[in-house]
Amino acid sequence: MESLIAALREQEEAARFLAWPGDFDLDRGDHVEEVHLASGAALEGIAGDGAGGTFFFCGEGGEERPILYADSEGGAALVAVGLPELVRLLLVAPWWQSCQTFTDEESRGLETEYLEDMPDLAARRDRAAAALGLDLPGQGEALARLREVATRLGQDFVLIFTPEGHPYEPLFTV
Repeated sequence: MESLIAALREQEEAARFLAWPGDFDLDRGDHVEEVHLASGAALEGIAGDGAGGTFFFCGEGGEERPILYADSEGGAALVAVGLPELVRLLLVAPWWQSCQTFTDEESRGLETEYLEDMPDLAARRDRAAAALGLDLPGQGEALARLREVATRLGQDFVLIFTPEGHPYEPLFTV
């Protein structure tokens, strides 16, 4: 099976959707600050967003590794277990960072704002998912999984600002 990263690089429309509105750019994998995981597990920057945040693979292995997101303001959270899970989240709810309550209602409100600027969002998302061969969950399901990963599984993935030894703040609190 071809890697999803390779597929993203080959599928221009999918890559464009993930770059915006997904805010996931494979050409921005370097984090501005020196960081490490408290556990000592490896970190590999894979993509970044327009605000200086970085998506990292955690540990050893392939695209099935947990993915941690660190923003440029000192916040971090585990956001997916594996690249396919992350890409599904970005396709279904590219506004995930603003979903502090992880509810479908909150997400629908944010979606309305996005649709004002991008009325073809659903069509673009569906074409990107088809190009990548991904079935998409509903927003509620994707956000429930984000909540589980960020608040329960993510407790074992504490990002440390290396020069000062201070942990990043959790992006989500429940």
